[in-house]
Amino acid sequence: MALSRVRLSRHHGAAISGESTRLLLPQASRLVELPYSSSDDDDGSLAGDTDLPMAEQDPAVWCPVPPKPGTFSRCVRYLAFLWNLLFLLLGLLALAVGVWGLLAKGLPGEERLAPPGSDPMLLFVLVGLGASAVSLAGCLGALRSNPCLLRFFVGAVLAFAGLEVLGGLLLLAAQRRLRDALRDALLLCLLRYQEEPDLRFLVDEVQRNLRCCGLGSYRDWETNPYFNCSAPGAQACSVPASCCLDPWQNGTVTNTQCAFGALRLGDAAAGTVVHLGGCVAQLSAWLRGQAGGIAAGAAVLVLVEAASVLMALKVLRDIVPVRVRD
Repeated sequence: MALSRVRLSRHHGAAISGESTRLLLPQASRLVELPYSSSDDDDGSLAGDTDLPMAEQDPAVWCPVPPKPGTFSRCVRYLAFLWNLLFLLLGLLALAVGVWGLLAKGLPGEERLAPPGSDPMLLFVLVGLGASAVSLAGCLGALRSNPCLLRFFVGAVLAFAGLEVLGGLLLLAAQRRLRDALRDALLLCLLRYQEEPDLRFLVDEVQRNLRCCGLGSYRDWETNPYFNCSAPGAQACSVPASCCLDPWQNGTVTNTQCAFGALRLGDAAAGTVVHLGGCVAQLSAWLRGQAGGIAAGAAVLVLVEAASVLMALKVLRDIVPVRVRD
Protein backbone atom coordinates (compact mmCIF):
# COMPACT_ATOMS: atom_id res chain seq x y z
CA MET A 1 0.00 0.00 0.00
CA ALA A 2 2.82 2.37 0.94
CA LEU A 3 4.74 1.31 -2.13
CA SER A 4 1.80 2.06 -4.35
CA ARG A 5 1.48 5.49 -2.76
CA VAL A 6 5.13 6.21 -3.46
CA ARG A 7 4.74 5.13 -7.03
CA LEU A 8 1.60 7.20 -7.32
CA SER A 9 3.32 10.26 -5.91
CA ARG A 10 6.27 9.79 -8.24
CA HIS A 11 3.94 9.38 -11.17
CA HIS A 12 1.94 12.38 -10.12
CA GLY A 13 5.14 14.46 -9.70
CA ALA A 14 6.43 13.41 -13.08
CA ALA A 15 3.10 14.29 -14.59
CA ILE A 16 3.13 17.68 -12.95
CA SER A 17 6.71 18.34 -14.03
CA GLY A 18 5.93 17.24 -17.55
CA GLU A 19 2.90 19.46 -17.66
CA SER A 20 4.88 22.43 -16.35
CA THR A 21 7.54 21.73 -18.91
CA ARG A 22 4.93 21.68 -21.64
CA LEU A 23 3.59 24.99 -20.32
CA LEU A 24 7.03 26.68 -20.18
CA LEU A 25 8.19 25.54 -23.59
CA PRO A 26 5.72 27.71 -25.54
CA GLN A 27 6.66 30.69 -23.38
CA ALA A 28 10.35 30.09 -23.97
CA SER A 29 9.72 29.72 -27.67
CA ARG A 30 7.78 32.90 -27.63
CA LEU A 31 10.64 34.62 -25.78
CA VAL A 32 13.16 33.33 -28.26
CA GLU A 33 11.07 34.23 -31.25
CA LEU A 34 10.40 37.76 -30.06
CA PRO A 35 12.45 40.25 -32.09
CA TYR A 36 14.96 42.53 -30.36
CA SER A 37 13.31 45.73 -29.32
CA SER A 38 15.49 48.78 -28.71
CA SER A 39 12.71 51.13 -27.81
CA ASP A 40 14.21 51.85 -24.41
CA ASP A 41 17.67 52.35 -25.81
CA ASP A 42 16.30 54.47 -28.61
CA ASP A 43 14.39 56.57 -26.17
CA GLY A 44 17.51 56.98 -24.07
CA SER A 45 19.65 57.79 -27.08
CA LEU A 46 17.11 60.29 -28.32
CA ALA A 47 16.94 61.83 -24.93
CA GLY A 48 20.73 62.03 -24.82
CA ASP A 49 20.89 63.51 -28.31
CA THR A 50 18.47 66.22 -27.38
CA ASP A 51 20.76 67.14 -24.50
CA LEU A 52 23.78 67.59 -26.81
CA PRO A 53 24.46 71.06 -28.19
CA MET A 54 23.61 71.83 -31.77
CA ALA A 55 27.31 72.10 -32.71
CA GLU A 56 27.93 68.39 -31.76
CA GLN A 57 24.88 67.13 -33.63
CA ASP A 58 25.77 68.75 -36.95
CA PRO A 59 29.27 70.21 -37.47
CA ALA A 60 28.10 71.87 -40.66
CA VAL A 61 25.94 74.22 -38.59
CA TRP A 62 28.86 75.94 -36.85
CA CYS A 63 31.55 75.30 -39.50
CA PRO A 64 29.87 75.70 -42.85
CA VAL A 65 31.69 75.30 -46.11
CA PRO A 66 32.57 78.79 -47.34
CA PRO A 67 30.54 79.78 -50.36
CA LYS A 68 32.15 80.08 -53.73
CA PRO A 69 33.59 83.60 -54.10
CA GLY A 70 31.88 85.89 -56.54
CA THR A 71 33.38 87.86 -59.36
CA PHE A 72 34.13 90.88 -57.20
CA SER A 73 35.86 88.74 -54.56
CA ARG A 74 38.02 87.02 -57.17
CA CYS A 75 38.98 90.38 -58.68
CA VAL A 76 39.99 91.70 -55.26
CA ARG A 77 42.05 88.58 -54.60
CA TYR A 78 43.93 88.82 -57.90
CA LEU A 79 44.42 92.56 -57.44
CA ALA A 80 45.84 91.98 -53.95
CA PHE A 81 48.21 89.38 -55.35
CA LEU A 82 49.45 91.67 -58.14
CA TRP A 83 49.66 94.64 -55.76
CA ASN A 84 51.87 92.75 -53.32
CA LEU A 85 53.87 91.22 -56.17
CA LEU A 86 54.82 94.72 -57.32
CA PHE A 87 56.09 95.67 -53.87
CA LEU A 88 57.84 92.32 -53.58
CA LEU A 89 59.82 93.11 -56.73
CA LEU A 90 60.65 96.58 -55.43
CA GLY A 91 61.80 95.12 -52.13
CA LEU A 92 63.98 92.56 -53.89
CA LEU A 93 65.46 95.35 -56.01
CA ALA A 94 66.35 97.38 -52.91
CA LEU A 95 67.81 94.27 -51.30
CA ALA A 96 69.90 93.51 -54.39
CA VAL A 97 71.23 97.08 -54.49
CA GLY A 98 72.19 96.92 -50.81
CA VAL A 99 73.88 93.53 -51.08
CA TRP A 100 75.72 94.62 -54.23
CA GLY A 101 76.95 97.75 -52.47
CA LEU A 102 78.16 95.81 -49.44
CA LEU A 103 79.94 93.20 -51.55
CA ALA A 104 81.54 95.83 -53.78
CA LYS A 105 83.08 97.55 -50.76
CA GLY A 106 83.76 94.49 -48.65
CA LEU A 107 85.71 92.19 -50.92
CA PRO A 108 87.96 89.63 -49.22
CA GLY A 109 91.37 91.01 -48.38
CA GLU A 110 90.21 94.62 -48.62
CA GLU A 111 90.67 96.72 -45.49
CA ARG A 112 87.61 98.66 -44.41
CA LEU A 113 88.23 102.09 -42.89
CA ALA A 114 84.74 102.57 -41.45
CA PRO A 115 82.71 100.21 -39.27
CA PRO A 116 80.16 98.13 -41.19
CA GLY A 117 77.28 99.43 -39.06
CA SER A 118 77.69 102.94 -40.47
CA ASP A 119 77.40 101.83 -44.09
CA PRO A 120 74.34 103.47 -45.71
CA MET A 121 73.88 100.37 -47.88
CA LEU A 122 72.62 98.61 -44.77
CA LEU A 123 69.51 100.78 -45.02
CA PHE A 124 68.76 99.33 -48.46
CA VAL A 125 69.28 95.81 -47.10
CA LEU A 126 66.97 96.29 -44.12
CA VAL A 127 64.26 98.03 -46.14
CA GLY A 128 64.50 95.39 -48.87
CA LEU A 129 64.25 92.53 -46.37
CA GLY A 130 61.27 94.03 -44.58
CA ALA A 131 59.36 94.93 -47.73
CA SER A 132 60.10 91.55 -49.34
CA ALA A 133 58.99 89.53 -46.32
CA VAL A 134 55.75 91.43 -45.81
CA SER A 135 54.90 91.51 -49.53
CA LEU A 136 55.66 87.80 -49.89
CA ALA A 137 53.27 87.05 -47.04
CA GLY A 138 50.59 89.12 -48.76
CA CYS A 139 51.16 87.40 -52.11
CA LEU A 140 51.01 83.87 -50.73
CA GLY A 141 48.12 84.70 -48.43
CA ALA A 142 46.02 86.04 -51.29
CA LEU A 143 47.05 83.30 -53.72
CA ARG A 144 46.68 80.32 -51.37
CA SER A 145 43.84 81.79 -49.26
CA ASN A 146 45.90 81.40 -46.10
CA PRO A 147 44.38 83.26 -43.11
CA CYS A 148 47.60 83.15 -41.04
CA LEU A 149 49.68 84.85 -43.73
CA LEU A 150 46.99 87.45 -44.35
CA ARG A 151 46.77 88.27 -40.65
CA PHE A 152 50.55 88.59 -40.48
CA PHE A 153 50.50 90.89 -43.50
CA VAL A 154 47.79 93.13 -42.03
CA GLY A 155 49.57 93.32 -38.67
CA ALA A 156 52.93 94.15 -40.24
CA VAL A 157 51.49 96.89 -42.48
CA LEU A 158 49.63 98.44 -39.54
CA ALA A 159 52.82 98.35 -37.46
CA PHE A 160 54.78 100.09 -40.22
CA ALA A 161 52.05 102.71 -40.57
CA GLY A 162 52.11 103.34 -36.84
CA LEU A 163 55.87 103.79 -36.86
CA GLU A 164 55.63 106.21 -39.77
CA VAL A 165 53.00 108.33 -38.01
CA LEU A 166 55.04 108.30 -34.81
CA GLY A 167 58.16 109.33 -36.71
CA GLY A 168 56.32 112.20 -38.39
CA LEU A 169 55.03 113.48 -35.06
CA LEU A 170 58.49 113.29 -33.55
CA LEU A 171 59.92 115.26 -36.48
CA LEU A 172 57.33 117.97 -36.03
CA ALA A 173 57.87 118.13 -32.29
CA ALA A 174 61.69 118.21 -32.41
CA GLN A 175 62.58 120.43 -35.35
CA ARG A 176 65.50 122.10 -33.56
CA ARG A 177 66.95 118.77 -32.51
CA LEU A 178 66.45 117.53 -36.04
CA ARG A 179 68.54 120.43 -37.34
CA ASP A 180 71.30 119.58 -34.85
CA ALA A 181 71.12 115.92 -35.86
CA LEU A 182 71.35 116.94 -39.51
CA ARG A 183 74.41 119.03 -38.75
CA ASP A 184 76.04 116.12 -36.91
CA ALA A 185 75.28 113.80 -39.85
CA LEU A 186 76.81 116.23 -42.31
CA LEU A 187 79.87 116.59 -40.07
CA LEU A 188 80.25 112.82 -40.02
CA CYS A 189 79.99 112.77 -43.81
CA LEU A 190 82.62 115.50 -44.00
CA LEU A 191 85.03 113.58 -41.77
CA ARG A 192 84.58 110.31 -43.69
CA TYR A 193 84.51 111.86 -47.12
CA GLN A 194 87.56 109.94 -48.34
CA GLU A 195 86.68 106.70 -46.56
CA GLU A 196 83.14 105.97 -47.77
CA PRO A 197 82.34 106.20 -51.49
CA ASP A 198 78.62 106.47 -50.74
CA LEU A 199 79.09 109.40 -48.40
CA ARG A 200 81.39 111.04 -50.91
CA PHE A 201 78.76 110.75 -53.62
CA LEU A 202 76.08 112.14 -51.28
CA VAL A 203 78.19 115.13 -50.21
CA ASP A 204 79.20 115.94 -53.77
CA GLU A 205 75.59 115.86 -54.93
CA VAL A 206 74.45 118.14 -52.10
CA GLN A 207 77.27 120.65 -52.61
CA ARG A 208 76.90 120.65 -56.38
CA ASN A 209 73.10 121.01 -56.47
CA LEU A 210 72.73 123.46 -53.58
CA ARG A 211 75.85 125.44 -54.56
CA CYS A 212 77.39 125.29 -51.10
CA CYS A 213 80.58 124.07 -49.44
CA GLY A 214 81.07 122.64 -45.97
CA LEU A 215 78.68 122.97 -43.05
CA GLY A 216 78.73 126.66 -42.17
CA SER A 217 81.41 127.75 -44.65
CA TYR A 218 84.03 126.29 -46.93
CA ARG A 219 86.63 126.40 -44.13
CA ASP A 220 84.91 123.52 -42.36
CA TRP A 221 86.89 121.22 -44.65
CA GLU A 222 89.95 121.94 -42.54
CA THR A 223 88.63 119.36 -40.07
CA ASN A 224 89.07 116.64 -42.67
CA PRO A 225 92.46 114.93 -42.17
CA TYR A 226 93.05 114.79 -45.93
CA PHE A 227 92.20 118.44 -46.72
CA ASN A 228 93.86 119.94 -43.65
CA CYS A 229 96.78 122.22 -44.42
CA SER A 230 99.07 120.11 -42.24
CA ALA A 231 98.21 116.92 -44.13
CA PRO A 232 100.69 115.49 -46.61
CA GLY A 233 99.71 115.13 -50.25
CA ALA A 234 98.40 117.25 -53.05
CA GLN A 235 94.96 117.70 -51.42
CA ALA A 236 96.33 119.66 -48.44
CA CYS A 237 94.61 123.05 -47.95
CA SER A 238 92.02 122.10 -50.57
CA VAL A 239 88.29 121.38 -50.75
CA PRO A 240 86.39 118.88 -52.91
CA ALA A 241 85.86 119.69 -56.56
CA SER A 242 82.09 119.81 -55.96
CA CYS A 243 82.64 123.14 -54.13
CA CYS A 244 83.95 124.85 -57.26
CA LEU A 245 81.92 127.49 -59.05
CA ASP A 246 82.70 125.74 -62.32
CA PRO A 247 83.65 122.11 -61.56
CA TRP A 248 83.66 121.09 -65.22
CA GLN A 249 86.56 121.10 -67.60
CA ASN A 250 85.52 121.78 -71.19
CA GLY A 251 81.91 121.38 -70.01
CA THR A 252 82.02 117.57 -69.93
CA VAL A 253 84.77 116.30 -67.60
CA THR A 254 85.03 117.06 -63.88
CA ASN A 255 88.08 119.12 -63.02
CA THR A 256 89.27 117.45 -59.81
CA GLN A 257 91.95 120.09 -59.23
CA CYS A 258 89.76 123.17 -59.51
CA ALA A 259 89.74 123.71 -55.70
CA PHE A 260 93.37 122.90 -54.92
CA GLY A 261 94.85 125.40 -52.46
CA ALA A 262 91.49 127.16 -51.84
CA LEU A 263 92.02 127.16 -48.06
CA ARG A 264 95.26 129.15 -48.45
CA LEU A 265 93.40 131.97 -50.16
CA GLY A 266 91.45 134.70 -48.45
CA ASP A 267 87.70 134.86 -48.59
CA ALA A 268 87.67 137.32 -51.48
CA ALA A 269 90.06 135.28 -53.59
CA ALA A 270 88.45 131.98 -52.64
CA GLY A 271 85.04 133.36 -53.57
CA THR A 272 86.14 133.49 -57.20
CA VAL A 273 86.92 129.77 -57.15
CA VAL A 274 84.55 127.99 -54.72
CA HIS A 275 81.25 128.58 -52.98
CA LEU A 276 81.77 130.23 -49.60
CA GLY A 277 78.41 129.47 -47.94
CA GLY A 278 77.75 126.29 -45.97
CA CYS A 279 75.23 123.60 -46.76
CA VAL A 280 73.29 123.46 -43.47
CA ALA A 281 71.33 126.65 -44.12
CA GLN A 282 70.83 125.77 -47.78
CA LEU A 283 69.65 122.27 -46.98
CA SER A 284 67.25 123.52 -44.28
CA ALA A 285 65.75 126.03 -46.71
CA TRP A 286 65.42 123.31 -49.36
CA LEU A 287 63.64 121.00 -46.93
CA ARG A 288 61.20 123.76 -45.96
CA GLY A 289 60.49 124.37 -49.63
CA GLN A 290 59.86 120.66 -50.18
CA ALA A 291 57.52 120.30 -47.19
CA GLY A 292 54.47 120.10 -49.47
CA GLY A 293 56.01 117.37 -51.62
CA ILE A 294 57.12 115.43 -48.54
CA ALA A 295 53.62 115.64 -47.05
CA ALA A 296 52.08 114.51 -50.36
CA GLY A 297 54.48 111.57 -50.56
CA ALA A 298 53.65 110.56 -46.99
CA ALA A 299 49.92 110.77 -47.76
CA VAL A 300 50.35 108.60 -50.86
CA LEU A 301 52.29 106.05 -48.80
CA VAL A 302 49.55 105.93 -46.18
CA LEU A 303 46.90 105.49 -48.89
CA VAL A 304 48.90 102.65 -50.45
CA GLU A 305 49.18 100.90 -47.09
CA ALA A 306 45.47 101.46 -46.39
CA ALA A 307 44.52 99.97 -49.76
CA SER A 308 46.72 96.94 -49.08
CA VAL A 309 45.10 96.39 -45.68
CA LEU A 310 41.55 96.76 -47.04
CA MET A 311 42.17 94.26 -49.84
CA ALA A 312 43.73 91.78 -47.41
CA LEU A 313 40.78 92.14 -45.03
CA LYS A 314 38.33 91.56 -47.90
CA VAL A 315 40.13 88.37 -48.94
CA LEU A 316 40.32 87.26 -45.31
CA ARG A 317 36.59 87.81 -44.82
CA ASP A 318 35.81 85.72 -47.92
CA ILE A 319 37.91 82.71 -46.93
CA VAL A 320 37.27 82.53 -43.17
CA PRO A 321 33.88 80.90 -42.35
CA VAL A 322 31.60 82.80 -40.00
CA ARG A 323 30.07 80.85 -37.11
CA VAL A 324 26.32 80.55 -37.39
CA ARG A 325 24.39 81.49 -34.27
CA ASP A 326 20.96 80.17 -33.34
